[in-house]
Amino acid sequence: MVNKKKSTIKDIANVLGISPSAVSRALSDHPRISDKTKIAVRQVAENLNYQPNHLASALRKGKSNLVGVIVPRNNSNFFSSVLEKMEEVLDKNGYQIIITQSNESYKKECKSIDALLFSQVDGIIASMANETTNLEYYNKIKAKGVPLVLFDRGENDLNVDYVGIDDYLSSQLVVEHLVSQGCKRIAHIAGFSHTRIYKNRIRGYIDTLKKYNLPFNEELIIESNLRLNDGRAVMKKLLKLKERPDAVYAAGDYAALGALQVMQENNVRVPEDIALVGFSNEPFTSYIKPSISTIDQHSDKIGKIAAEAFLNRIKHPEIEVKLNKIILTPDLVIRESSNRKKFNN
Repeated sequence: MVNKKKSTIKDIANVLGISPSAVSRALSDHPRISDKTKIAVRQVAENLNYQPNHLASALRKGKSNLVGVIVPRNNSNFFSSVLEKMEEVLDKNGYQIIITQSNESYKKECKSIDALLFSQVDGIIASMANETTNLEYYNKIKAKGVPLVLFDRGENDLNVDYVGIDDYLSSQLVVEHLVSQGCKRIAHIAGFSHTRIYKNRIRGYIDTLKKYNLPFNEELIIESNLRLNDGRAVMKKLLKLKERPDAVYAAGDYAALGALQVMQENNVRVPEDIALVGFSNEPFTSYIKPSISTIDQHSDKIGKIAAEAFLNRIKHPEIEVKLNKIILTPDLVIRESSNRKKFNN
């Protein structure tokens, strides 16, 4: 009797015409995968007699061909684009990814790290949760000799490969643009300053105000989780100020969208009364009215470089590979929400 080739996640994906990561998430009952897809995946898996046993295989070979990926949330275009490019690069090199979502929770992030280490992943690529200030669990990854690559959010103290954008320069570009549009009282809906990227965005914002001799006012900078509801809540506070801002720079597009909603509900003209700039270049920013100016973070490049950094580590374990800290130059995408000169001409 001829033994049949063992079926893989990729075989299931080929039958259904979906990505291997979608199959993986469906088999792990991920909430972002529809019930219809989960049912279809399980049916094909049963038909193909698919029997995953990665842990046993990893323990046997000392290699699982699995890479754990931790993201704060996967409902943003930035993280989904990073994952798509990351998966493309790793798949070509024989690796599958296990995606976990911290949902900005430190506790959940720690559980994800434990689960990935238990699964004998060959490496972990991560972007830290907003709540994370204790690096104990990330040091745990390093202590076990598992390659660790950080992207977007990461701390220098860990001394690992990192890829992201120049967050300080991003704020500089935004504030200089708003100044060029005649704005003088610029508010900042910020991320939490204990996270390095948001700290750098805050520094860039403050320093550029000083560069143009604009006063820094503490009531105009409010830290948050940068979700839509955070943007709404912060904008309501800003509109209640005795002297309203004439521009708002949000460190995330969803917060910018929330701010825009509140301004429109209160008959504030954008950009004539208050200009608005977001961050991340989410797809919705280009098609809502007014379209939202934003920072493009080059998510596809980040995903590709992060995956290549892992492959470099795994392919050359016998030599000391120099740590890479790759900082990409951001692009400011100017749209209707901040283009005041268009209305003044």
